[in-house]
Amino acid sequence: MTDMKSQCGGRRSTSLLTDKYELTMLQAALADGTANRQCAFEVFGRKLPNERRYGVVAGTARVLQAVKDYVFTEDQLDSLDFLNDQTREYLRNYRFSGHIDGFKEGSLYFPYSPLLTVRGTFAECVVLETVILSIMNADSAIATAAARMVTAADGRPIIEMGSRRTHEYSAVTASRAAYLAGFTATSNLEANYRYGIPATGTSAHAWTLLHVNEDGSPNEEAAFQAQVDAFGTNTTLLVDTYDITHGVETAIKVAGPELGGVRIDSGDLGAITRRVRKQLDDLGAYNTKIVVSSDLDEFTIAGLRGDPVDVYGVGTSVVTGSGTPTPGMVYKLVEVDGHPVAKRSRGKSTVGGAKRAMRTYRASGTAIEELVFPFAAEPPEVGTLKSVQLTTPLMRDGEALEGLPTLEESRAYLANELVTLPWEGMALSRDEPVLTTRFVGFPK
Repeated sequence: MTDMKSQCGGRRSTSLLTDKYELTMLQAALADGTANRQCAFEVFGRKLPNERRYGVVAGTARVLQAVKDYVFTEDQLDSLDFLNDQTREYLRNYRFSGHIDGFKEGSLYFPYSPLLTVRGTFAECVVLETVILSIMNADSAIATAAARMVTAADGRPIIEMGSRRTHEYSAVTASRAAYLAGFTATSNLEANYRYGIPATGTSAHAWTLLHVNEDGSPNEEAAFQAQVDAFGTNTTLLVDTYDITHGVETAIKVAGPELGGVRIDSGDLGAITRRVRKQLDDLGAYNTKIVVSSDLDEFTIAGLRGDPVDVYGVGTSVVTGSGTPTPGMVYKLVEVDGHPVAKRSRGKSTVGGAKRAMRTYRASGTAIEELVFPFAAEPPEVGTLKSVQLTTPLMRDGEALEGLPTLEESRAYLANELVTLPWEGMALSRDEPVLTTRFVGFPK
């Protein structure tokens, strides 16, 4: 982001994307001598929100960059007047030098899956809590919602178009998370520029409303003609500003039967699209696609599965996680100097010790369960079942490893992951997680 770059003389800084108590804990740890204890912190979720069947891990690549960019400028240090000189000197020289392991971006996860394991001194790990969780909670919420929408669309393309329904920079990362989950394009040009996501878009109702005759009466035909003149007949014309039936007739009159598409943004979409499809076919526009938008989510998309919709445009729902804006991931200390530590609070108890995870599969490729075991232990035996190690090295000595998956590779990985779910895992209804997470090799 431009403002963060300017603070660091061109280098992006993520250091103040944090909560105050992380730095007050750091100061206390430096004072009592615990700052350099070797620790392991873990990112996980205690449950899947809204009784969903699975979650999608997203934001991993952004986390690694945020950790790399966790540096302090003099101006930032000057603003931290609640810290003593020793703490500010520590932060002046701060660079994360530890290790991070975790699930690949695009992985499926379930309650208590060890999504990230961050190892290093207490001081260097504790300050990363908020920025890591900010990224993973936001991106994973959007990717999970988007994956459900992709499933509901049953192979038909979905465009992300929610920029105006969220923070201006959240819109960019939301586009990335939706694309990871299988959306085909975005309306957001910064997402196109930053991440290479295909961008699409033609016109809004304002374009049609702009075209009026001298007496002030609407001239939809002039609007359509100008758009076709500018972008060719392969464009998509927005036909519901006034009367949809008349709008479709005018669109084909102007562009001919080779018109690329018509977009409908209002009304009873099922009934309307059936009527519009018949009208287009009667006009000889057999290949003109029907694009629908208007407050779609996974449920409305599923409801339109039997209707002649070619492309969906989703805005508000996807950028807000479709009713679940956060999956509730947490970042907890699980190991100190090789000793497991864990909360015992009612309803929030955890299993101590750094962890890794693997998933078992039938010969058909269908996933059975997730096994979580001590980080330093050998993977448990699974007999004749197939298994895949979920925990992979991501960062060593403060440097992201070479050859980590690209966004396109992570997108393909998630598509393959979804195929491994048992059939009930693809249902949109609320229920238990489709896979269980079983701890193996930990004291009872």
